[in-house]
Parts: sequence; C-alpha cells; structure tokens
Amino acid sequence: MNALFHDPSAALVVDGQILAAAEEERFTRRKHGKRPVPFAAWELPEQAARWCLEVGGLEPGDLDAVAYSFDPALARPSEEMGLPDPWDWLRLRYAERAPWFLATALPGLSPDAVRFVPHEVAHAASAALASPFEACSVMSLDGRGERSSFLAGRYADGKLETLASQDLPHSLGLVYESLTEHLGFLRSSDEYKVMAFASYGRPRFLPELRELLRTTPDGGFEAEAPDWSRWAEPAVPGTADEPGAGGPARDRADLAASVQARLEELLVELATALHARTGDAALTLAGGTALNCVANSRLWRETPFEHVWVQPAAGDAGTALGAALQLTAEAGVVPRPMTSAALGRSWSDDELARALRTARVPFTTPPDLPGQVAAALADDAMVAWFDGRSEFGPRALGQRSLLAHPGHRANTERLNEVKGREQFRPVAPMVLLEDAPEIFSGGPVPSPYMLFVHEVAPGWRDRIPAAVHVDGTARVQTVDDSQPRLQATLRAFRDRTGLPVVVNTSLNTAGRPMVDSPRDVLELFGSTPVDVLVLGPHLVRRADAFAPAGGAR
Repeated sequence: MNALFHDPSAALVVDGQILAAAEEERFTRRKHGKRPVPFAAWELPEQAARWCLEVGGLEPGDLDAVAYSFDPALARPSEEMGLPDPWDWLRLRYAERAPWFLATALPGLSPDAVRFVPHEVAHAASAALASPFEACSVMSLDGRGERSSFLAGRYADGKLETLASQDLPHSLGLVYESLTEHLGFLRSSDEYKVMAFASYGRPRFLPELRELLRTTPDGGFEAEAPDWSRWAEPAVPGTADEPGAGGPARDRADLAASVQARLEELLVELATALHARTGDAALTLAGGTALNCVANSRLWRETPFEHVWVQPAAGDAGTALGAALQLTAEAGVVPRPMTSAALGRSWSDDELARALRTARVPFTTPPDLPGQVAAALADDAMVAWFDGRSEFGPRALGQRSLLAHPGHRANTERLNEVKGREQFRPVAPMVLLEDAPEIFSGGPVPSPYMLFVHEVAPGWRDRIPAAVHVDGTARVQTVDDSQPRLQATLRAFRDRTGLPVVVNTSLNTAGRPMVDSPRDVLELFGSTPVDVLVLGPHLVRRADAFAPAGGAR
C-alpha cells in the first residue's frame, strides 16, 4: 500500500510474481487520489486494494503481509528537519495507526500483518527488484520520505546495501516542487509541465544555481529551495505563462531552464559517484524525480552505466509495488522482473460489447481492425484507443491512449485543445521498435515506457512535426509484439503513409485521471470531438454514434 502523501495505490505480489497494481485515482476519478496534505493522510486506496485481492482470488485474511510504504519510527518532528509543516505531526499519527485503519478498511485483515517499509527503500525496491537485473545500482530521489529525500545503493541477491543518503530539508524533489509553485503551476502535481516549459527558456541563471545546489563528498547534496524571486517574479497561482512572452514571463522560462539544467547535472554527478563505488553495469531509478525523462537520457548518455532502467510508476504510486517486493525479497523469495506496466483493470471482449450496447452506441467488430484504424489515422482522424489492462503509472502506453497523425503540425494544438491543456505541452511518438533507430537517437532503444527523451533525426523532423518538441526532441515509446493489436495498427499506418510513428497522449481531459473503465471512455467520447473509439476489438465511429434520427448525416 501507498497511502500517506499522494497517489495512493495498491499492488499484489504472490510468490514473487506481480499480479496487479493500480492507483486509487482510476477508481475514484480524483486526480492523484488526494492532495498531499496531513489532513488527507488517513485516506487509503481501498478500492484499488479490494480489486487487487479480487485479481488474486484472495480475502484479506489470506495475506501473509501488507507492506505500508512509510515507517513512522524513522521520522522526526518537522521543525527538527527544517520543514515548514506545522501539521506534520498529524500525518505521523495517521501513519502510526495505519495497521488499524487498514484492518477496518479490509475486514479480516489482522493489524499484525501490516509491516512498515521505509519510503526510500520502497522506491528503491520498486526499481531494482522489478528490473531485469540480478545485481544493479539504484537511486531513489523524491520530495521527502520519513527523514530523507535520497537513497543510493545497490541490490544483489535481493538485498539492499545503502551507500549514500540525504537527510531533509535538502531535497531535489522539494526544490523542483517549490519552483513549480513559483511558476504558477500546481505543486506536487504539475512538475512534468515545468520540464516541458523549460525547453522554451535559456539556462542563463545556471552559474548561480551551481553555487546553491551542489553535491557533497559523502555522496549526497545540498539543495534547499532559494528565493526564486531574485531571478523571476512569481506567477499568479493557477495562471502559468504560455512560452514566447517577454518580460517576467521570459525570466520565468529561463529560470525553469536553469533549474532543469542544474538538476540534470546533479543527477549525473550523483550517479557517476555511485558507479565509482559499485562498478555495476546497470543503474535503476525511482522516486518522483525519476519521471524527469530529460534527465534520464543524460544519465544514459553521460554516466559509466551501460543500462538505465526506470520504474514506470516511479512516483509515490510505485512505492506500493516496491514495498511488496521488498517484503517478498526479505522472505527469501526472488521477485520476478516487471515485464509490462499493464497491471491494471481489463474487460473481456464480451463485456466491452455489452457496455456499448448498454450505452446504445452503434459499433462494429471488424476482422481487420488495425487496417481500419490506420486508414482513419491516415485521414487525420483522432482515435481514442482503449485496449487491455490499464497502465500502472502516469504514462499512457497504448492501453489508454489518444492517437493522431504525426505528419500534421496542427495536431499538437488540436490534441491539447481536446484535452483542455496548455499549448506548450508536447505529445509523444509511438514508434515501431524495428524503425526506432533510424528516427531517434540519444536515448535507449527499446524504450517501452516513455521515460527517456530522444533526439529526432533532422531528416524526420519535418515528416513528423506533431511528435517533435520545440527543442528537436521527443519522448519516445517503442512498440513491439507484446502489444500485437497496436503493433499491427502501426504497421498498417506505415504501409499507408510511410511513417512508422503516431502521436500519443494520455486518454483523459485536463485535471482528470486517465480513463480506466468502459464507462470512463464513453463519457470522454461523448464530451470531446474524438472521431474514432477503439474498445478492444470493437470500433465506434463518431459519425455513426451521433447520427441524427432516421440516418441523415
């Protein structure tokens, strides 16, 4: 379980096998599940937990252990840690009583079955123990845990050796959160927007930030949020700038670029120092900072590690999985690698058809669905794609995706308008694995989880402009035969257009979680100008679903 701060979630591991993992937001339809305030710390991922048990055919009393990804015994009063949070004591009281809260939420569970797993350890385990490597280095960086914000070490034979850590208040995650708020975005929610926004600025404040944010000889760092106003006026909350404006808006874009650049440098320094101690071939990453895909690519390019593997649910949601894997390893069972992020809910073909009939939505089940979808995309249709188990983590990876033609520059603006989000936000390319090396470089291939940024080859930038960010990069997802329906669609699209790429963004509208159920996606289809809906093997065309009575167009 992850419950204390934000993105509450549950995961089920049986005999080392990951059976299910889901975020509570997908059930409640509240973005991030809840806000990360002490007064919400008692809220548990009850629906996600019950669903995980259902997948395993289990009752709460069948569980050997419930791992809670925070250990209140390690915490210190917030004032001693230099954190301005006068209600943090309330959060800790809720954590201490978590076993009894959980036993109430899941009748039949004994409070004695609940085990506290340190927050940074849960992050680290979600990366290293889920990765394909038997031995690897690991770094966890986030806003805060009990008393720290960083762990560096290595896993071998399922055991963690901690080599460095960083006590609060020093936190790269909290620095980035503070900047997010200063720029007018929502703190502990919109940090990924700052990463995109930074591409529009120049890092002209980088020399000063190098003096304020720096690594230390013990493998940690000094990082406290400075007064950002010395470089840029704060934006009015909720009114973040669109790039391109001058004056204070230009200063804010340059500040974002400067902090992003310094974060990347610090992560490279920390990883290089870790490699000097471990000599491992592989580095695994988790924690909210590991969702910074620009920094991840620099780690892949500039450190001595041959492999960089990032947990797809690197934020706090992933600590539910990591905590379960950690207890699995401590019990002497070797966890099996995570081979897919598709760990959430799914519906059978018949159940999907029943949902369409209940909603009185006309549909077909074509024998060549990939060919029909490819033809629609080639004609510049916007396609809502709902297929298989939903994704665990914040990235839409072809289970709950919104797809469009990459060759029309206007499709970036069009998709952002449909979703109701800022126009500076990029959309990402899905690419057939066999074609990826021709188009993308500067990041690892395969890249199935959209966690790295790649350079787009100059000869391709004008061919797929909707998939290219302002700085000539793209956040890539490679598609292989593990997603046969999606792979067949991409191949059919390539046959029609010569492009082995489509643009992909998450299937949701601004401020709402990704769709998870058939009801969710039908609500989105009914309220947005999406042209085609794919629901498993079934196909809905907007012109048919919303045709006037009598069949007139």
